Amino acid sequence: MRLVLILMLIIAASCDKESLDNVPSRDGMPDQESWGVNIILTDQGIIRAKVSSGHLEKYNEKNFIMLDSSVIVDFYDHKEQHTSVLYSDKAEVDQQSNDMKAIGNVVAVSDSGITLFSDNLIWDSKGERLHTKEEIMITTPEADTLYGVGFESDSDLKNWKIINPSGVTGRGLK
Repeated sequence: MRLVLILMLIIAASCDKESLDNVPSRDGMPDQESWGVNIILTDQGIIRAKVSSGHLEKYNEKNFIMLDSSVIVDFYDHKEQHTSVLYSDKAEVDQQSNDMKAIGNVVAVSDSGITLFSDNLIWDSKGERLHTKEEIMITTPEADTLYGVGFESDSDLKNWKIINPSGVTGRGLK
Protein backbone atom coordinates (compact mmCIF):
# COMPACT_ATOMS: atom_id res chain seq x y z
CA MET A 1 0.00 0.00 0.00
CA ARG A 2 2.87 2.35 0.83
CA LEU A 3 4.53 1.55 -2.48
CA VAL A 4 1.34 2.52 -4.36
CA LEU A 5 1.13 5.81 -2.43
CA ILE A 6 4.78 6.62 -3.20
CA LEU A 7 4.28 5.84 -6.90
CA MET A 8 1.21 8.12 -7.01
CA LEU A 9 3.20 10.96 -5.43
CA ILE A 10 6.01 10.51 -7.96
CA ILE A 11 3.55 10.55 -10.86
CA ALA A 12 1.76 13.62 -9.46
CA ALA A 13 5.06 15.43 -9.03
CA SER A 14 6.00 14.70 -12.65
CA CYS A 15 2.79 16.49 -13.84
CA ASP A 16 4.14 20.01 -13.80
CA LYS A 17 2.71 23.36 -14.89
CA GLU A 18 4.19 22.98 -18.37
CA SER A 19 1.86 20.08 -19.23
CA LEU A 20 -1.13 22.18 -18.08
CA ASP A 21 -0.08 24.99 -20.43
CA ASN A 22 -0.67 22.63 -23.35
CA VAL A 23 -4.39 22.38 -22.57
CA PRO A 24 -6.31 24.35 -25.24
CA SER A 25 -8.03 27.58 -24.19
CA ARG A 26 -11.84 27.90 -24.27
CA ASP A 27 -11.56 31.54 -25.41
CA GLY A 28 -13.76 32.09 -28.45
CA MET A 29 -15.37 28.66 -28.12
CA PRO A 30 -19.17 28.33 -27.82
CA ASP A 31 -20.68 27.67 -24.41
CA GLN A 32 -23.12 25.18 -25.94
CA GLU A 33 -23.49 23.35 -29.24
CA SER A 34 -26.44 21.44 -30.66
CA TRP A 35 -27.12 19.55 -33.87
CA GLY A 36 -30.45 19.11 -35.64
CA VAL A 37 -31.96 22.16 -33.93
CA ASN A 38 -35.62 23.22 -33.92
CA ILE A 39 -36.59 26.46 -32.16
CA ILE A 40 -40.12 27.87 -31.77
CA LEU A 41 -40.48 31.64 -31.26
CA THR A 42 -43.74 32.81 -29.71
CA ASP A 43 -45.41 36.08 -28.82
CA GLN A 44 -47.78 35.74 -25.84
CA GLY A 45 -48.05 32.01 -26.52
CA ILE A 46 -48.78 32.40 -30.25
CA ILE A 47 -46.29 30.78 -32.62
CA ARG A 48 -44.64 33.46 -34.78
CA ALA A 49 -41.70 31.53 -36.25
CA LYS A 50 -40.15 28.08 -36.33
CA VAL A 51 -36.41 27.96 -36.89
CA SER A 52 -34.44 24.85 -37.83
CA SER A 53 -30.74 24.39 -38.50
CA GLY A 54 -28.25 21.57 -38.76
CA HIS A 55 -25.95 23.16 -36.16
CA LEU A 56 -26.19 25.78 -33.40
CA GLU A 57 -23.46 27.49 -31.37
CA LYS A 58 -24.50 29.50 -28.30
CA TYR A 59 -22.26 32.19 -26.76
CA ASN A 60 -23.61 33.19 -23.33
CA GLU A 61 -21.35 36.19 -22.66
CA LYS A 62 -22.25 37.78 -26.02
CA ASN A 63 -25.98 36.82 -25.82
CA PHE A 64 -25.48 35.45 -29.33
CA ILE A 65 -26.48 32.31 -31.23
CA MET A 66 -24.93 31.20 -34.53
CA LEU A 67 -26.92 28.85 -36.74
CA ASP A 68 -24.47 27.69 -39.38
CA SER A 69 -25.96 24.84 -41.33
CA SER A 70 -28.98 25.04 -43.65
CA VAL A 71 -31.18 27.51 -41.80
CA ILE A 72 -34.94 27.37 -42.44
CA VAL A 73 -37.38 29.81 -40.82
CA ASP A 74 -41.14 29.37 -41.19
CA PHE A 75 -43.16 32.50 -40.35
CA TYR A 76 -46.74 32.52 -39.02
CA ASP A 77 -49.43 35.20 -38.65
CA HIS A 78 -51.41 36.09 -35.49
CA LYS A 79 -53.75 33.16 -36.18
CA GLU A 80 -50.75 30.76 -36.41
CA GLN A 81 -51.31 30.35 -40.17
CA HIS A 82 -48.13 29.81 -42.21
CA THR A 83 -47.25 32.91 -44.29
CA SER A 84 -43.70 32.51 -45.62
CA VAL A 85 -40.44 30.62 -45.36
CA LEU A 86 -36.85 31.85 -45.35
CA TYR A 87 -33.78 29.82 -46.30
CA SER A 88 -30.14 30.79 -45.69
CA ASP A 89 -26.71 29.26 -45.29
CA LYS A 90 -26.44 30.58 -41.74
CA ALA A 91 -27.97 33.05 -39.32
CA GLU A 92 -27.00 35.08 -36.27
CA VAL A 93 -29.55 35.55 -33.47
CA ASP A 94 -29.39 38.23 -30.77
CA GLN A 95 -30.70 36.45 -27.66
CA GLN A 96 -31.93 39.64 -25.98
CA SER A 97 -34.06 40.90 -28.88
CA ASN A 98 -34.54 37.62 -30.85
CA ASP A 99 -33.60 39.62 -33.97
CA MET A 100 -32.03 37.44 -36.63
CA LYS A 101 -29.64 38.16 -39.49
CA ALA A 102 -29.83 35.56 -42.27
CA ILE A 103 -26.54 35.32 -44.16
CA GLY A 104 -25.59 33.72 -47.46
CA ASN A 105 -27.87 32.64 -50.31
CA VAL A 106 -30.95 34.05 -48.61
CA VAL A 107 -34.27 33.15 -50.24
CA ALA A 108 -37.61 34.18 -48.73
CA VAL A 109 -40.78 32.79 -50.29
CA SER A 110 -44.28 33.95 -49.36
CA ASP A 111 -47.23 31.60 -49.53
CA SER A 112 -48.67 34.02 -52.12
CA GLY A 113 -45.74 33.27 -54.49
CA ILE A 114 -43.43 36.26 -54.06
CA THR A 115 -39.77 35.26 -53.86
CA LEU A 116 -36.97 37.45 -52.51
CA PHE A 117 -33.27 36.76 -53.12
CA SER A 118 -30.46 38.49 -51.20
CA ASP A 119 -27.08 37.89 -49.58
CA ASN A 120 -28.27 39.16 -46.17
CA LEU A 121 -31.66 39.77 -44.62
CA ILE A 122 -32.53 40.94 -41.10
CA TRP A 123 -35.68 39.93 -39.25
CA ASP A 124 -36.79 42.37 -36.54
CA SER A 125 -38.72 40.05 -34.23
CA LYS A 126 -40.54 42.75 -32.28
CA GLY A 127 -41.86 44.55 -35.37
CA GLU A 128 -41.96 41.31 -37.38
CA ARG A 129 -40.27 43.10 -40.27
CA LEU A 130 -37.71 41.94 -42.82
CA HIS A 131 -35.13 44.41 -44.13
CA THR A 132 -31.74 44.74 -45.77
CA LYS A 133 -29.50 47.44 -47.19
CA GLU A 134 -28.02 44.92 -49.65
CA GLU A 135 -28.88 44.19 -53.28
CA ILE A 136 -32.08 42.19 -53.74
CA MET A 137 -34.09 40.52 -56.48
CA ILE A 138 -37.83 39.82 -56.27
CA THR A 139 -39.92 37.64 -58.54
CA THR A 140 -43.72 37.71 -58.47
CA PRO A 141 -46.40 35.27 -59.65
CA GLU A 142 -47.20 37.79 -62.42
CA ALA A 143 -43.72 37.16 -63.93
CA ASP A 144 -42.24 40.44 -62.70
CA THR A 145 -38.54 40.52 -61.87
CA LEU A 146 -37.50 43.49 -59.80
CA TYR A 147 -34.04 44.46 -58.59
CA GLY A 148 -32.86 47.03 -56.13
CA VAL A 149 -30.69 48.01 -53.23
CA GLY A 150 -32.43 48.06 -49.87
CA PHE A 151 -35.66 46.32 -48.95
CA GLU A 152 -38.35 46.46 -46.25
CA SER A 153 -41.34 44.17 -45.72
CA ASP A 154 -43.58 42.47 -43.23
CA SER A 155 -42.74 38.79 -42.54
CA ASP A 156 -45.36 37.51 -44.97
CA LEU A 157 -43.96 39.61 -47.89
CA LYS A 158 -47.37 41.19 -48.56
CA ASN A 159 -46.43 44.81 -47.93
CA TRP A 160 -42.93 45.34 -49.29
CA LYS A 161 -40.85 48.22 -50.55
CA ILE A 162 -37.61 48.31 -52.54
CA ILE A 163 -35.59 51.36 -51.50
CA ASN A 164 -33.68 51.91 -54.81
CA PRO A 165 -35.59 49.82 -57.39
CA SER A 166 -34.92 48.80 -60.96
CA GLY A 167 -36.37 45.99 -63.04
CA VAL A 168 -38.62 44.63 -65.73
CA THR A 169 -42.37 44.08 -65.69
CA GLY A 170 -44.80 42.80 -68.28
CA ARG A 171 -47.63 44.96 -66.90
CA GLY A 172 -48.84 48.20 -68.46
CA LEU A 173 -48.99 51.50 -66.62
CA LYS A 174 -52.33 52.56 -65.16
